[in-house]
Amino acid sequence: MNQGQACDDIELRRGHLAVRVSRRGAALTAATYRGVPFLVAAGGLEGTMANFAMVPFGNRVEGNIMSFAGRDYAFHPNTSDPLYRHGDGWLSLWQLEDASPEHAQFSFSRGTDKVSPYAYLTRQEIRLAGDALVLTLSVENRGEAALPFGLGQHPFFVRTPETRLTIAADRYWNERPDHLPDMPGHLPDDFDFSSGRLLPQKWMNNAFEGWNGRAVIGWPELGIQAALKADGALDRFMLYMPTNRSDFFCLEPMSHLPNGHHLPDFGGLRPLAPGEALAGTVTIQMSALPIQPEAR
Repeated sequence: MNQGQACDDIELRRGHLAVRVSRRGAALTAATYRGVPFLVAAGGLEGTMANFAMVPFGNRVEGNIMSFAGRDYAFHPNTSDPLYRHGDGWLSLWQLEDASPEHAQFSFSRGTDKVSPYAYLTRQEIRLAGDALVLTLSVENRGEAALPFGLGQHPFFVRTPETRLTIAADRYWNERPDHLPDMPGHLPDDFDFSSGRLLPQKWMNNAFEGWNGRAVIGWPELGIQAALKADGALDRFMLYMPTNRSDFFCLEPMSHLPNGHHLPDFGGLRPLAPGEALAGTVTIQMSALPIQPEAR
């Protein structure tokens, strides 16, 4: 595959792993292990994305405004949502910088405009290593002033009736009616996955803190398991489980809380001076599970 190849979709394969990647958002559009999907195209542009990068930060900005270092900044909505959402990368065409049968690296650069005051260069590498899918995202401030930056990955994991999640956190944020975080508190019992449990049959759209960057997702009916590891700046996560869809859920490693621009300490957003950068890596290690007899 030639550098700069203009194809829209790229297929990467290694052993039992196969993923399809689009220049649109440097997004995964499909991912399978041993021929079984573990990510589902349910998000982004009309539901075509199975994972996309959130950059220069994720989630929404309250009122489409922020103040930083004595200056006020404004955003404009970038989707049908009334609030600017998930940054710009997921909506844009990225440049394919390098590719092989087992990896692809994309870049996207942006200047300031009426939609967002952020100017930056971002890169996303998708790499298959053994039975692991490795996503490395970075962002560099290319603007003229320091601004608070963040990043994250937004995977749509397959959901089955027996899907089991193991992940530990110290606290969670409940949700306001406008889908922004309200107040932090101790984890309710049905949001505590530290010992592993089935996914609750209820709406979830919550941020979690005090995470060690590790999680395990098991699909007994499918005979596969994913061990997720988030490194670098990605020390928080979101859980999203809609009630109108039962085929997916989102576990989103992030460097900050939603609406961090309006929270103490910017909710984990990192002030980057011009030329400074932020990065994080998500590794999804796949393995086989014995298929439960009742699931055959």
